[in-house]
Amino acid sequence: MITLSQVALRRGTKLLFHDATARIAPGAKIGLVGRNGSGKSSLLSALLGELSPDAGDIQCPSGIATAVLRQEIPASDATALEFVKGGDEDLTRTERELTTCVDGHRLAELHATMDAIDGYSANARASKLIVGLGFSAAEVERPVASFSGGWRMRLNLAQTLMCRSELLLLDEPTNHLDFEAVVWLERWLRRYVGTLILISHDREFLDNVVERVFHLDGHTLTEYPGNYSDFERMRAERLASAQAMKDRQAREVQRISRFVERFRAKATKARQAQSRLKALERMERVSIAHIDTPFTFRFPAEARCPDTLLSLERVSAQYENEPPVLKDLELTLTPGLRLGLLGFNGAGKSTLMRVLAGLHAPSAGTRAAHPNSRVGYFAQHQLEALDLGATPLLHLRRQHPDRTDQRHRDFLGGFGFGSEMADATVQHFSGGEKSRLVLALLVAQGPNVLLLDEPTNHLDLDMRHALEVALQDFSGALVLVSHDRHLLRTATDELLLIHESRAHPFQGDIESYQGHVATSDDLRPTAAAPTPEGTRKENGSDPSYSPAPPPPPDRKAQRREAAAERERQRPLTARLKRVETLMERLGSERAALDAALAEPALYKPENKVKLDEHLFARARTAQELEALEAEWLTLEEAREAT
Repeated sequence: MITLSQVALRRGTKLLFHDATARIAPGAKIGLVGRNGSGKSSLLSALLGELSPDAGDIQCPSGIATAVLRQEIPASDATALEFVKGGDEDLTRTERELTTCVDGHRLAELHATMDAIDGYSANARASKLIVGLGFSAAEVERPVASFSGGWRMRLNLAQTLMCRSELLLLDEPTNHLDFEAVVWLERWLRRYVGTLILISHDREFLDNVVERVFHLDGHTLTEYPGNYSDFERMRAERLASAQAMKDRQAREVQRISRFVERFRAKATKARQAQSRLKALERMERVSIAHIDTPFTFRFPAEARCPDTLLSLERVSAQYENEPPVLKDLELTLTPGLRLGLLGFNGAGKSTLMRVLAGLHAPSAGTRAAHPNSRVGYFAQHQLEALDLGATPLLHLRRQHPDRTDQRHRDFLGGFGFGSEMADATVQHFSGGEKSRLVLALLVAQGPNVLLLDEPTNHLDLDMRHALEVALQDFSGALVLVSHDRHLLRTATDELLLIHESRAHPFQGDIESYQGHVATSDDLRPTAAAPTPEGTRKENGSDPSYSPAPPPPPDRKAQRREAAAERERQRPLTARLKRVETLMERLGSERAALDAALAEPALYKPENKVKLDEHLFARARTAQELEALEAEWLTLEEAREAT
């Protein structure tokens, strides 16, 4: 049992939290959440004994085997396999002694130890961790020094997981992972039998791994049972009871309700579009949990977008002396397009984003951009491109010298850069603060083509929520690469899978892609990769293929089959119409309630009974709508399957 008793921690003169009291049972899986700077990483350091509490007491069982994910990894001449195996200290110590021991009795003891610690399978276990985190089998023997910083961090994570631990402390383990590796890590952590304390800003990752949430906010530590979604719901209920927040809450709920209603009117039957609708409705329900966020911003409204903003025609892309990464790609970006890119690491997602951004010239085909298109591109390397000696205010001055400093300061405030931070140099910023600044500079450009390549790395949950909300108002074309499944679900309604150098429309949703990834041994899309309309033979590129002419259609048989099909579907069609009518009526009721809840007069003390009635009716209507929409989706799938 790990216990915290009235613990207080400071960083310098800054109080992080005080009176923190908690009990962590063996085998518990804890999610530690809170804004950047709230003290999450400091609490992990205190648990490790690296920081002493300023008050109170932390007690951990003596001799508990602890594994911790470090954020730094030195260059090493050791191979990836050797480095990861080094995480098992018992194994390293035993193997080292085996190489020098000459005493027969001691040798027998060492071999018995190797057997007891499963040392003879260590190479296989380490290789499985390395490949599971996205490396190819051939890279297992490459030296650590030959990998980039992000890939070294993956090796660091693999070494941490290799450690024989009873307590596992992970601080943002998904930051350098892709979608497939995140799914693999979830499965690994769910099987982990020790105590896990996890810091993450990926809500879906938290949902799938943790069973309790510790929230650091306002210098206090609050414990919530359940996963992250349970925490968000309970925090929303707690904040909703604060009368002072009512008016602001009503405006925020109404704002997100408009996104939901607007998208409901245009949502297609595509699985990902329906998945996005569900995610938006969930965002509507939990928005109150983020009502006290310091982040609020919008993309500038676009008066008129060209019908075609950017297009790729039969584009191929490759790097020098390498096989093509992309082949014969056709893609048109139009206003309102919301496209998520899927594919295992190295499939070509980031290369496609660079081609779209005009930073990588196609090796074949053409990239055409409308003269009025304005491309905004976010990628992690842009954090390193910031001027470390400049302030956020100076960055904006350089980008928009025609705007006043007050306008710049107001804008930066929406990204959490108050007066002091707006005048602070970037060199002292954390990774999250640098990411927010790059996003701020991107939004200030007023793009109508938005290319986001892993935009949420280092962003805390409040900032991710603000980005999700802002993206709903964006009227241009969006292309998104992200391992954050919640962001993919809320921001996109079409998916494109990059597989074997080709781009295929993916007909499922995030859940179906995740299901494929979870059941794939090598995390490479194979059987589940959809075959495009127009394969190698179908598009005529294979000269040996000559299709026979189709037989003339039997019109009478077709009409009989169509009539029989209509008769079979009649009960489904009737119920679908009934459900759609009910959904339309409830949608109107909800819109009317939202309008009423937006009226400031309703929050006066004398109208408390009426307010409670409206809030109850709003919750009931939303619940009924959710049930109807689930039924509608089931009926649609049944009709399409017949």
